Amino acid sequence: MTKQTDMAREIAEIPDAVARLLDQAQPEFRRIGERMREMEPPVIVTCARGSSDNAAGYFKYCTEILAGIPVASIGPSVASIYNAPLKLGHSVLLAISQSGMSPDIVSLTRAAGRSGARTIAITNDEASDLAAAADICLPIAAGPEKSVAATKTFISSAVAALALLAAWQRHEALQAAVDRLPETLAKALAQDWSAPVAKIANATSLYVLGRGPGYPIAQEAALKFKETASLHAEAHSGAEVMHGPLSLVRDRFPVLVLSPDDASRQTMRQAAGRLRQAGADLICVENDGAAQDSLSYAPTGHPLTDPLSIAVSFYTLVEAVSAARGIDPDNPANLKKVTETI
Repeated sequence: MTKQTDMAREIAEIPDAVARLLDQAQPEFRRIGERMREMEPPVIVTCARGSSDNAAGYFKYCTEILAGIPVASIGPSVASIYNAPLKLGHSVLLAISQSGMSPDIVSLTRAAGRSGARTIAITNDEASDLAAAADICLPIAAGPEKSVAATKTFISSAVAALALLAAWQRHEALQAAVDRLPETLAKALAQDWSAPVAKIANATSLYVLGRGPGYPIAQEAALKFKETASLHAEAHSGAEVMHGPLSLVRDRFPVLVLSPDDASRQTMRQAAGRLRQAGADLICVENDGAAQDSLSYAPTGHPLTDPLSIAVSFYTLVEAVSAARGIDPDNPANLKKVTETI
């Protein structure tokens, strides 16, 4: 009998982790949301790396779509290496880090605070340096995560950011979808995404495509292919892939297309059709079964939360791909759980 990996166990914990977060943090979401309404920030800036930066990217798209307020990522080295003076008065900085221990993230958070920004930390360790550096800490309470690959902490961080957005904007439909996430993500775990495992495991490279809130999830998927399965993968927007990246697509080149049911669906179908003509071997994530080799996802009831359901089902896929390639996803080469960059 094959031993269950820490990654598989932690993926299975996602619905409970999200339920715990929503149960514990709702009063804080409402309190911070009220303060943000009072502030009326003209811009929000984010600071993160790795999977946490993908969670920040997801928050960016959701905020710009729902609230119309621009969200920009600031490179941590701007403060930690270049000591650049920041001008962030009246803005909000959202720093996301599962460990809260990376010196450059902490440095930028402190610099943003000195520049006049209200700083919020989303972290799995409320006793971390980042939690202490920020004005407000939102602990995700995901519990210990032993696998190097962030799964339940990524989802919990993204849910925390989204719940904050829903409370800030007082958006009832989004709030209802967020509240349903523990149940929906349990259904996402039960989706059968085993069909393309062998195909992907035998690949040497692939693309993952997304658009809007699905694009950061594509970036997260590409990262997980690299760090857990030692498989080269690149994430592209369904629009940007039509430029230089299209030249590599030939001879059954695998392309995973994330196509939730939102305003980008038609453009993603057009992109998929062009890629198929170029020779791509498409694996489409969509619920209407229009494409060959399609994978279904558990609908969440809101277009902004559907990408999180797709991410959870994807985690089960990539863990299986790792096993098929004979790789231990808990101990990837050259990586460690906490990366403390300066």
